[in-house]
Amino acid sequence: MPLPLYLLALAVFAMGTSEFMLAGLVPDIASDLDVTVGAAGTLTSAFATGMVVGAPLVAGFARGWSRRSSLVVFVLVFAAAHVVAAVTTSFPVLLATRVVAALANAGFLAVALTAAAALVPRDQKGRALAVLLSGTTLATIAGVPGGSVLGTVLGWRATFWAVALLCLPAALGVLKGIPGRPGAEAASGRPALRAELAQLVRPRLAVVMLLGALVNAATFASFTFLAPVVTGTAGLDELWVSVALVLFGVGSFLGVTVAGRSSDRHPGAVVAVGGPLLLVGWCASALLADAPVALLALLLVQGASSFAVGSTLISRVLHLASGAPTMGGSYATAALNVGAAVGPVVAAATLGTAAGDVGPMWSSAVLVAVALLVALPARAALRAVTGPELRGQRVDRPGEVS
Repeated sequence: MPLPLYLLALAVFAMGTSEFMLAGLVPDIASDLDVTVGAAGTLTSAFATGMVVGAPLVAGFARGWSRRSSLVVFVLVFAAAHVVAAVTTSFPVLLATRVVAALANAGFLAVALTAAAALVPRDQKGRALAVLLSGTTLATIAGVPGGSVLGTVLGWRATFWAVALLCLPAALGVLKGIPGRPGAEAASGRPALRAELAQLVRPRLAVVMLLGALVNAATFASFTFLAPVVTGTAGLDELWVSVALVLFGVGSFLGVTVAGRSSDRHPGAVVAVGGPLLLVGWCASALLADAPVALLALLLVQGASSFAVGSTLISRVLHLASGAPTMGGSYATAALNVGAAVGPVVAAATLGTAAGDVGPMWSSAVLVAVALLVALPARAALRAVTGPELRGQRVDRPGEVS
């Protein structure tokens, strides 16, 4: 895989750390800025909302820029938002920085998904996306726990400074490693924005985006409310919450890596095998949540299955959105983040029911079951790319006009 992919993954790692790190910082932020914990929790909602809305809007705004210019600007805006967040004493300002950071994150990921796919032959898109998305999975393994420790030792502001600093080598790497393009050429040979948006009404693309949103909703439904299951139902100490999150992260990294090697040629098989495994796994997690060893083992498996199926579906979104070269990445980003926003809401509705703390896991199972029912009549959208299709695709190489 080309070196620029790993430089993009570094930026995704920094952004993924920022997205998830607030889970352990909310109480300290609330105390420092003299707001309630509930109010501080809206920082997460602001970020999620900015990601959903920002992906198509920011991608559309920047579609006339070169990929390199877009990526560098998004990384630097993201870093600047974290610098402001680290020094502000105003909660409204902090809230605003989360929205700005989310918009920059959404724009970066939308362009990065397209850029990553363009750096390799079409039959290696899945592997390229696996490298890119590994930045997110590594954030759950190392970035989030590391941010939590840093926040505990040096205060929550230190974590924001650390994320901002991580963005600097990523920006330099993008500047050096991603091919540029003059502005005049950027607009030539591209379909009009209306034509790119029209891709969204194509049934196959719409169905795969829906599947990606459902699978990611299932993932975030349980991931968001994992702590009460670990400390309540399983009866483990709070320290084990971090262990559970790391195990899920390790599983997600393995899932993305393994699926990346087969999702291009056998996407239908990945979904056909991984989908039912996900359904059975979430049901088993709910039923065996009171057995700590079984729960922890299942979290590793569920992380692998969730990201194997999810990354394969996102790869299919990019394949099917090839008629939207500047907006396709934003469609994939929007699908992921609609799921990330909807999943916790669905899961929260189960907490006051007889299901109790494991309600979110049952909701994850239901969401996956719905995805499988949708996928059955839509199998054609998941078939592999054929040889003639592969030969008809142009590949942008570092140093070439892209």
